[in-house]
Amino acid sequence: MTGGKGTAPSGGTGTAPLSLDGEEFLSWLAVERGRAVNTLAAYRRDLRAYEVWLRDRQLTLDGVSEADVLAYIASLWASGRAPSSVARALVAVRSLHHFLVDEGHAGVDPTGDVGNPKVPQGLPKALTEADVLTLLGAVVGEDAAARRDRAILELLYGTGMRISELVGLSMHDMALDSDVVRVLGKGSKERLVPLGRYARAALDDWLSANGRGAMSPLRWARRGDSEAVFLNARGGRLSRQGAWGIVRRYGDKVGLGDRLTPHVLRHSCATHMLDHGADIRVVQELLGHASIATTQVYTKVSTERLRSAYDAAHPRARPA
Repeated sequence: MTGGKGTAPSGGTGTAPLSLDGEEFLSWLAVERGRAVNTLAAYRRDLRAYEVWLRDRQLTLDGVSEADVLAYIASLWASGRAPSSVARALVAVRSLHHFLVDEGHAGVDPTGDVGNPKVPQGLPKALTEADVLTLLGAVVGEDAAARRDRAILELLYGTGMRISELVGLSMHDMALDSDVVRVLGKGSKERLVPLGRYARAALDDWLSANGRGAMSPLRWARRGDSEAVFLNARGGRLSRQGAWGIVRRYGDKVGLGDRLTPHVLRHSCATHMLDHGADIRVVQELLGHASIATTQVYTKVSTERLRSAYDAAHPRARPA
């Protein structure tokens, strides 16, 4: 595919192989940059699509021009991809070409003058606190599945952790004597997340003999499943898709529908904390944001808190 280096073996039947340069780039991201597994998977998907597009036009990575990159981006727009999806794909393409130049596999970076697509600033609308109470109250019963689902919803809202972080929790991450859990976030960065009263109670209920104990198989099918905090009905580690489906099921049950996703619960956690006066740097630490600028986006939607703070503090805001 590139510069005489050929292609890497296909990872599966019917799956387009990634070039050796592409595989080398992903290895560099993993080893040198410490990128998370989900990030690497997203890069792989975007780069595979890019290389297939190039191959269909008999182009090689070391022969790509700026016009070719622009044509590829145009094809993404024409296919109806969302602005955020196009922007993410360009990041992958740009990063790969930077890498090829740095490693001496290519002489010119064709993405150098290609501008970034504009992505509309937007966050999902936070749930009201009443909506959250209705959602959390929708989990009824004391069977193992109900205990698990209750703990999932309480942790997502109570800690603001990402869905990938939640399903990645292992038993050795639980420091319940201190009411904290260890979370492995983006870039394999660890942080300690405090447990509130309701989240702790729901987690204790799930980790009991009638919760996780009842879902544990007599023999674990895969190495590591025995350490998983959250299990599926077959006794394996609950997947990201499985946890996502649980959240959506209860959202449908209480009439939230498409408004509810795991990220909406994370967003609601941050917004409600800020509404109740939490310091933004505390929220930054809780959510695992590397930059305070990322957390500041949440303050833009908390207009009620902004208005009340302004009315209380500015001498000419209050009526005479």
